[in-house]
Amino acid sequence: MTTKVFKNETDPTFYGLSTRIQLEALSLNKLGIRKVIKSRIIRKDAEKIVEIAHQIKSVTPYMEVTLICTRNICSKSIDLLKKEGIGIEYSSETE
Repeated sequence: MTTKVFKNETDPTFYGLSTRIQLEALSLNKLGIRKVIKSRIIRKDAEKIVEIAHQIKSVTPYMEVTLICTRNICSKSIDLLKKEGIGIEYSSETE
């Protein structure tokens, strides 16, 4: 089976997203959505992240999407992201 390799484009406008969204190339075919904030990520935030991931995958279907955030994330958000196939990487930095 052949896997397509995409250039990791980190410009959010390439995917039709707002310029306020921070994207980071993590590895080949793996893109991170950076949401490092002081407040807790709740389910409503996770639903927006899922929408962003779907938008990215509509442009580059083979791209793996990961959320980069602090450990301040509720369990319902974690469950939703896992269900949608979005990985989570924890960062120690805050804005």
